[in-house]
Amino acid sequence: MKTPILLELSEITKTFPGVKANNDISFSIKPGEIHALLGENGAGKSTLVKIIYGIMQPDHGQMFFGEKLYKPSEPFEARANGIGMVFQHFSLFEALTVAENIELGINKEAASKDLNRQISEISETYGLPVDPIQRIGSLSVGECQRVEVVRCLLQKPRLLIMDEPTSVLTPQESHLLFQTLTKLSQDGCSILYISHKLEEIRMLCERATVLRDGKVVAQCSPREESARSLAKMMIGSNLKTPQPSKPAFGEKRLSVNGLSINSTNPLGTSLCNLVFEVRAGEILGIAGVAGNGQTELFEVLSGERTVDKNMVQLDHRLVGHEGPTKRRELGMCCIPEERVGHAVVPDMSLWENCILSARTRQKLERNGFLNIPASHNFAEKIVENFNVKTPSVKRDVRSLSGGNLQKFIVGREMLQNPRILVIMQPTWGVDAAAAADIHFALNELAETGTAILTISQDLDELIAISNSFAVISEGRLSEPRPTINVTIEEIGLLMGKTSHFEKNEQNDPP
Repeated sequence: MKTPILLELSEITKTFPGVKANNDISFSIKPGEIHALLGENGAGKSTLVKIIYGIMQPDHGQMFFGEKLYKPSEPFEARANGIGMVFQHFSLFEALTVAENIELGINKEAASKDLNRQISEISETYGLPVDPIQRIGSLSVGECQRVEVVRCLLQKPRLLIMDEPTSVLTPQESHLLFQTLTKLSQDGCSILYISHKLEEIRMLCERATVLRDGKVVAQCSPREESARSLAKMMIGSNLKTPQPSKPAFGEKRLSVNGLSINSTNPLGTSLCNLVFEVRAGEILGIAGVAGNGQTELFEVLSGERTVDKNMVQLDHRLVGHEGPTKRRELGMCCIPEERVGHAVVPDMSLWENCILSARTRQKLERNGFLNIPASHNFAEKIVENFNVKTPSVKRDVRSLSGGNLQKFIVGREMLQNPRILVIMQPTWGVDAAAAADIHFALNELAETGTAILTISQDLDELIAISNSFAVISEGRLSEPRPTINVTIEEIGLLMGKTSHFEKNEQNDPP
């Protein structure tokens, strides 16, 4: 008896100037199957799923959906056929509410006068809490991810494409999402799952197709493989394992003292009496569920929001009242979690985006004049040192895949030789090999004496690279302690309960 096929791809090929993104790709997905699509950043995964979703059209090859020829010319046709997609970069309008964004992105048949009630019901059913009347601009990245998932589920898809869905979720949230996906699979919905977290691939997915340089290089059952063997299929060689830098710390580089502020966002999180320090050579990891004050803390540290000058010190200099440019002059570099719009301007080239943050420390501007050759050279150095896949530094940043964009942003800040580095979600959306490279680079930077503060929701990552560890919850920070002394269970309790924050419990923001 012939095995039923929901989606079949045959010799799909797509070429861009200077690169063949997809090269004769063929594979199939069964009804109710959770199928992994694996590959390094730039392997062709994003291009392929955009073709399936109708955003792009292939140069060659055919697709069949439900055994019928499938040629979507736009996402609307894909959705009409029963295909939903949760993008790694969100397609949401910040000025509109959750419900208004969802209504814009679904077919009329799926919307109704009771849309708010539908959103609430699906949110509650699948453990993805969102408020229909809340504005997108007030949400954290993790909350925006939930909106995208809920929008897809409202359309009852036959095939759900998920691109890095757990990159901004806590382990508890990821576990609930896996339960949701398993139930959808049992109900007959197929799932094409893209993730660089190989352990979750092994746990969740039944089959996997592995891409390398735009070609299918392997197909396997992830449950019969190890994370290391999957990584080897992806990169063609063994995966390096980074080790945390040795705890030989120097003088205090970054000090935060009594940091209490009200969030400027009515739905944000105020910070309450935060006290911590990061020493030369130390990597301090801060964990927390999205929306617990991480954004407000980053804004204060980067200088995007100024505070009383005594609240923040760089190398014993009071800088709470100073802006980003002055802090960069003093040796602080910062990497936000939101890449597009915050870290880079998508319609500007790679070398132009270097000027935005490196003009001071790399002397790319002087007396109002730009040093364009130096900017080109710096961009090329980033591309070479961090293996950013791009035909030219003259290409717009939007041409990079999500993982390559992250490598570019991380490289741009690290290669400025900062004395203090503040980084949020350092390996969000990058493949296992690139994540290992970034972790190695962070350790090497710490060993040169840089003080590093890492804010992440990836607990495995924080435990792997941090010397010291703290948890932020409802704007309060637990007392930092050596990472070697903490367990995942303790971290989970700290992330969910403010009663553990004894030092800050009695203090309120001004």
